[in-house]
Amino acid sequence: MSDMIFEQVRNGGCLSYIIGCPETHAAILIDPNREQSENYLALVARNGLRVQYVLDTHTHADHFSSSQSLSKQLGVPVIMHRNSVAPFVGLSVDDGESVKLGKLRLNILSTPGHTEDSMCIVLQDRIFTGDTLLIGGTGRTDLPTGDPDKLYDSLFNGILQLAPDLKVFPAHDYRNQSSSTLAQEMATNPRLRKKERSAFVEQMRALDLEMPTHLTEALRTNRSGAITIDQLISDAAAKVSFMSMQELRRRLEAGFKDLVVLDVREGNAYTECRIPGALSIPRGQLELRVNELLPDPTQRIVVYCELGKISTLAAATLHEIGFRRTVALDGGFQAWKQAGYPLAPST
Repeated sequence: MSDMIFEQVRNGGCLSYIIGCPETHAAILIDPNREQSENYLALVARNGLRVQYVLDTHTHADHFSSSQSLSKQLGVPVIMHRNSVAPFVGLSVDDGESVKLGKLRLNILSTPGHTEDSMCIVLQDRIFTGDTLLIGGTGRTDLPTGDPDKLYDSLFNGILQLAPDLKVFPAHDYRNQSSSTLAQEMATNPRLRKKERSAFVEQMRALDLEMPTHLTEALRTNRSGAITIDQLISDAAAKVSFMSMQELRRRLEAGFKDLVVLDVREGNAYTECRIPGALSIPRGQLELRVNELLPDPTQRIVVYCELGKISTLAAATLHEIGFRRTVALDGGFQAWKQAGYPLAPST
């Protein structure tokens, strides 16, 4: 019987891991990515495992962690370094401590530098390095709480002092590599050629790297436990029903009188061009003007915006304040216009 059950899951350049104890079937998810949540659960089930923890090696800046959502769904704690400010952490750990996973022991190493809350996990013959050490690289230090001096210590006075045959499993890899070893990295990693502190720090500060696509939102949501904008819209969409553009056009052309078409676009968009017969309440004024302009809560309301997202949020808001027959247009004004459907002239 193997000493552990091991699954590596790739999502683009992001790597996450499922570790299981074959004797007790206890499992941990390391650096789970929101886009792979269902896949993790399927792999856990296939291996006959029971998730006991989810763990983030640091606060991620380039993707959305699913630690919080999986923690809630599975009823298990999130593990992060004690320097993490995330309010949903259930078990804070520090250097020199270990976490029991059935018969396995996950040993914690504090490795600040990429972020203040970065840590690595040593388990038997391998080390999960997060973004502290990558295959052929290291984590960047120019993001919030990054520090090249601390990264130098975490590398040269920390994990590179461990057994050289330890297998390296990072949180990111962009060249379709699955693992390395500490010995291989010390021999070939170009970032590790600068062995003097000042030269290493200068090297890190001279890097000119593109910012992650979702930097602001990923940091905000991963640090605070708040939801993403996509999740906000998805949650709103679950609370309302939709009407297709074809159906709205048919009803307008048939002269239905029991329908209020509500334009929630801002600025001059409404006066420049709109769906015929539409009433205007900009989204930013909706709660303040709804009683004045929509006095009948039994009316059927179809809400639209430019692209179909703000209207979904507005429709959900109207539902919450008592306009239960509100629906959102399935598509926005731009799609209506591109379809060649009727338009009211500018005023």
